[in-house]
Amino acid sequence: MVIPAYNESKRILRTLASLERYFKPADYGYEVIVVSDGSKDVTADVVRTFGSMFPALRLISYAKNRGKGHAVKQGMLSARGEYRLFMDADNSVSIENVETLLEEMEKSGSDVAIGSIAIPGARVVEGNGSHRRMLGSLSKVLVRSVALPGIYDTQRGFKLFTKRSADAIFPLQRINGFGFDIEILIIAREHGFKIKEVPVDWFNPAGSKVTPRAYLDSLIDLGRAVAYRLMGRYAPPKAPREKPRLSAARIEGYARDAR
Repeated sequence: MVIPAYNESKRILRTLASLERYFKPADYGYEVIVVSDGSKDVTADVVRTFGSMFPALRLISYAKNRGKGHAVKQGMLSARGEYRLFMDADNSVSIENVETLLEEMEKSGSDVAIGSIAIPGARVVEGNGSHRRMLGSLSKVLVRSVALPGIYDTQRGFKLFTKRSADAIFPLQRINGFGFDIEILIIAREHGFKIKEVPVDWFNPAGSKVTPRAYLDSLIDLGRAVAYRLMGRYAPPKAPREKPRLSAARIEGYARDAR
């Protein structure tokens, strides 16, 4: 599991405590990776302190803020599990929802399962004003029309990948900002990975870092991702051509001619 965090010292502790409670009875291996994306507050210190009580917790920290997409990429490339989830530091989609994603992934044979609040079965509690609903609805329509037909919500910070799909997708990721969600789903489709959209419960507490400007930046990133796809930047690597093998009879013929 990967959690990108930028100046999240006031919210990350509650999220980590909920993860510790959830995983405590688990009889399987797991890891929690928090990526402090150039935080200027004490986010990294909070994570280190909690890690003394939660051995599965690991911290990646660097000095310069690079963006949520960069943080998720670093965490996903560092992760070792057969299933790799990233979730938001504010716990807006709680860890319990991963059970539904896993179940739907296995049932549908999908490689990627994404949390969604735009399909039947989702529950939403919004604490950040009506402008987000309006801007979010407009951006969803545009993303679906331009890049990802059939996917109704690309921006939820709760996405699950198999090891195989994560290893193929994240090395190709180029976008560091909020639009990275769109990009990684475009890459997934370019590689033929099946994506399953799953309804989740979403509680968005006040204090979100997603501003109206973030929606504009995401649309710019959408244009970049579409351009990268057209340029072939996301294409799966081509298998090397095998050199033609000479049969024993042909080799013997060449030998005769040489004599």
